Amino acid sequence: MALAKWIAASCAALALAACGEAEPSFSGPATQGVTDAMLAAADGNEWLTYGRDYGEQRFSPLTQISAANVGDLGLAWYADLDTARGQEATPLMHDGVLYVSTAWSMVKAYDAKTGTLIWEYDPEVPRETLVRACCDAVNRGVALYGDKVFVATLDGRLVALDQKTGAVEWTSTVVPNQEDYTITGAPRVAGGRVFIGTGGAEYRARGFIAAYDWENGEELWRWHTVPGNPADGFENDAMEMAASTWGGNWWELGGGGTVWDSITYDPVNDLVLFGTGNAEPWNPAVNDRNAVANTQPDTQGDNLFTSSIVALHADSGEYAWHFQQTPEDRWDYDSNAGITLADMTIKGEQRHVVLHAPKNGYFYVLDAASGAFIQAEAWTALNWSTGIDPVTGKPEINPQARYELTGETWTGLPGAAGAHSWQPMSYSPDTGLVYIPANLTAFPYRAAGDDWEPSALGFQTGIDGAGTAMPAIPEIRQAALDATTGALVAWDPVAGREAWRHDYIGPWNGGTLATAGNLVFQGSAGEQFAAFNATSGERLWSFATQSGVMAAPMTYAIDGEQYVAVLVGWGGIWDIAPGVMTAKSGRPRNISRLMVFKLGATGQLPAPPALAEMVLDPPAFTGTPQQVAAGAQSYGRYCGACHGDAGIAGALNPDLRHSGAIGDGDVMRMVLIDGALHERGMVSFASVLNADDAENIRQYLISRANEDKALENR
Repeated sequence: MALAKWIAASCAALALAACGEAEPSFSGPATQGVTDAMLAAADGNEWLTYGRDYGEQRFSPLTQISAANVGDLGLAWYADLDTARGQEATPLMHDGVLYVSTAWSMVKAYDAKTGTLIWEYDPEVPRETLVRACCDAVNRGVALYGDKVFVATLDGRLVALDQKTGAVEWTSTVVPNQEDYTITGAPRVAGGRVFIGTGGAEYRARGFIAAYDWENGEELWRWHTVPGNPADGFENDAMEMAASTWGGNWWELGGGGTVWDSITYDPVNDLVLFGTGNAEPWNPAVNDRNAVANTQPDTQGDNLFTSSIVALHADSGEYAWHFQQTPEDRWDYDSNAGITLADMTIKGEQRHVVLHAPKNGYFYVLDAASGAFIQAEAWTALNWSTGIDPVTGKPEINPQARYELTGETWTGLPGAAGAHSWQPMSYSPDTGLVYIPANLTAFPYRAAGDDWEPSALGFQTGIDGAGTAMPAIPEIRQAALDATTGALVAWDPVAGREAWRHDYIGPWNGGTLATAGNLVFQGSAGEQFAAFNATSGERLWSFATQSGVMAAPMTYAIDGEQYVAVLVGWGGIWDIAPGVMTAKSGRPRNISRLMVFKLGATGQLPAPPALAEMVLDPPAFTGTPQQVAAGAQSYGRYCGACHGDAGIAGALNPDLRHSGAIGDGDVMRMVLIDGALHERGMVSFASVLNADDAENIRQYLISRANEDKALENR
């Protein structure tokens, strides 16, 4: 029905053009190559879109690899990657070719049977883009449509490549500036429209989703997720309605609500559904965004359309419905986790529904046509909310969780990493279960002081990063480590209860794949790729990957043989920001590879390089307590997001406690102020820091390094 509608619309536009009345601005759906009909059919032998099918179920009907024989799975081939950053993409397979994006938005095409490299593309993203990339230089995948491959680049471009050669067909700039926005998500395509959003809700971004013509890259429509300055007028009625839920001069910091992942096309209703990110800043007090006086008490201070699922009409970009999952979000509880569509019987009624497990710890079931609330249950431990209204689906917020009002540190559960983040979940219509990568982690929130002001660089969250940094107290660190774990949770969305779980040592494990072979595949932060019985949760097989796995696997078949592919390479926000928590699953390392498995294969990986010994040998502390306190504030605001909480970094970015720069004030100033390492992503912070600030940060790092050295020697 939807495809016929698009074709009719295209023909009507051409007819008008023939009469001289209008020039068509839309090329129409593809009629050759990868078409809408192919995407809708979702042939199990191929994997044509990010979640395999329009419903983003990540369920494969292939059965050759099953619970009975998965123990015979072996490595068929692998390809080393030249980007030692986090790898988060799901490969796509069409016509015997495997297409995959890597960190820094590079794209590679391989022979899916042999692993032979066919072509590769490097968009040459400037490395200084890292300064506005909250969570590593990652990319989650490409899209296929017609004769093209589409990739969105970290610096905000949408690029169309020729499927056979990798040659650039067209490039469109998506982002409005090069200060606040990045793109890490995978595009989706339906009806000739390429859908993409951006990241940046920790900076000054105003969220949006846009649609582009697949053939020529022209923008067809753009829909913002938060209202702009009322003095400029509103783009549509939805923005005017949303403005009544905001206070202060929210638009001055963008507002957030970015669409950095989770785009799903629903062909049943011809809607594009997407999740939105947190409000910006996190702390509502710094710009009074929750101080709203209006005539709608039920939405006062909700800050629409942040932390919501929104549905738009795919052809026009017009608003259809929304459901806000975390009103007045001050905890970074993005709703950007993948959105899954399914047909199931709920309370005796057959329904076409949305299944969603956002960061906030609740599992939601919504009506896909209207967004009407059906049910929600807490699927993991949480304390920010005391329950869900059974009629409206609106959460009751724990008063203590409003940390900007209490003035106290709030240890929120889930934490900012989310009970479930971007790592895709999968749904098996055979078992009726959803398989969720769970992060069982907390996070300390504390409002910044009254003197907090926006700045030209760094996170604009309004959070006191120094006041919540992990102290060098063994008992506190151990308690935090003990409470930081992960799990693979099999959830029954109809009954609203857990069916089984597999516990992990730590969080930030990979996305999942379910198959008709009664299997669930998942990689882990502990450097294993494993298969589980989808019904019982029994672990049936595993393979040592030599690096943590965050990405979701996929499967395909060629010449009667089924393959399973997964991208391996540790990184992302959990490697960068959590400090001492980073190593919960073991000391992290990045060995980036594409790995492909099949039954009976006997391939082996080369031995991994030995981990270098990390010995703390800092210079003696010669600063003052005042310098340490000031340096802690500057570090927490401008450095910790990349170099780790309390100066403890993961595997990707330098651990500054070990850096030679902290022993030389001139070198520290050259890096921080002069931008001596800008070509490696370490830009100058001269717009927000001066020479005294650089020295304060140096003394803070020396102090921290000596504290941790003393702990090692206990």
